[in-house]
Amino acid sequence: MPKIPKGRRVGQAAVNALRTLLEEHDHIVQEISGQNDFGEDFYVTFTDGGDVTSDTIKVQVKGGVSWRRGNGYGVPVERHRDTWSEGNIPVYCVVYDPDSKKLYWANATQQLRRFGSFHAPHFIGISPNAVLEDSTMGSFVAQARRYVGRYRGRQAVFTHLEEMSGAEFDPADHVLHFVNGDDDDLIFWKRPGDAAATLLLSTQEWEPVLVTLESLMRSELPMPEPSGGLGIPDVDLCTAEDLGLNRTEIMWVAACFASTRQADEGPEGELVECEGCPSCTGEEPEEHGRIEADVIHEYVLGCILDRIDAEPDLVQRSIRAMREEIDLEPGIVAELGSLETEPRVVRQVHKLSRVTVETVDDIEPEAYRLAILYLIQCIYVSGPSLPLDEQVRIVWRVPEPTTSHPSQAP
Repeated sequence: MPKIPKGRRVGQAAVNALRTLLEEHDHIVQEISGQNDFGEDFYVTFTDGGDVTSDTIKVQVKGGVSWRRGNGYGVPVERHRDTWSEGNIPVYCVVYDPDSKKLYWANATQQLRRFGSFHAPHFIGISPNAVLEDSTMGSFVAQARRYVGRYRGRQAVFTHLEEMSGAEFDPADHVLHFVNGDDDDLIFWKRPGDAAATLLLSTQEWEPVLVTLESLMRSELPMPEPSGGLGIPDVDLCTAEDLGLNRTEIMWVAACFASTRQADEGPEGELVECEGCPSCTGEEPEEHGRIEADVIHEYVLGCILDRIDAEPDLVQRSIRAMREEIDLEPGIVAELGSLETEPRVVRQVHKLSRVTVETVDDIEPEAYRLAILYLIQCIYVSGPSLPLDEQVRIVWRVPEPTTSHPSQAP
């Protein structure tokens, strides 16, 4: 007699588990006919306090241990690349692991758009940190609804510029866009009240650079009057010459500074106070400085290798600590998914030592980034007048047994 394939049972268990979980939280699930494989199994429309919202996603569901890959899970893109990345409705991939009886998710549309058409991945990576269950349903829905809303009104412009540059803007930020005669893109990005702005240039591979109006125009145009002495050392900021900007581009950036300053001022020309800025809290303003990327990368890698040599099981302990975190930022979870899917990258991280790596050039950028995500919660960079070991402060995911280095904070 014919037998039902085991894979079919596991696949149906995955569909049932996801449907049950979503419906228990009052979200609306509409199954897509399985007679044809279009790359999606569900339409999910979210509700809010019993009210149906206009926020809808599509979901591709997979079940079984065959989807494990590297340190996480991977769903093959295959012929769905265009529909998942360019469709009007975002597509999410969900994997059901029959051993752990857990669901794991990833935003497939976001991953594909982040990599672009020239570097599109063959798999949608899903991190074990991206667990979908009762306790995480609220954060999952909030992330999905926020992503759907990125394509409405002014936020749609922000979204386009974020996907172009890889940056993440706050809705309150000043973000302006310029295209020069060579079709090169320039993005001006400044937080309200800040004297310094970040420039993102396609000609600089979108590497963020910090500028003030004074530093940018130094030696290019007559120096303007000081902007109030906010303690930002111009000598450590980029000039127009550093960035290769022509006169038209310089004038555009100057106009951006002028217009955003007007937006920050109140009706009587006084600066509008904002919560948390030094002028409102009474705190001393933080010292801003620019440190070359290659310098900080080598320094952080050296600190990582020192700790691994002293604690050979550090990577494993850090991964376990990360898996226990339930409030990781959605952006980090998405990045973990794409990195953890590649076994080659994961192996490099697990083999990190002074024997295998001496400089940043000895490790793939993806492996270096994954190592930082595993091992480090955040890196603080202080003023440029400090020695390097005091200028860079590392907060480790697993605190050091003792604080033996001034740059490494538990």
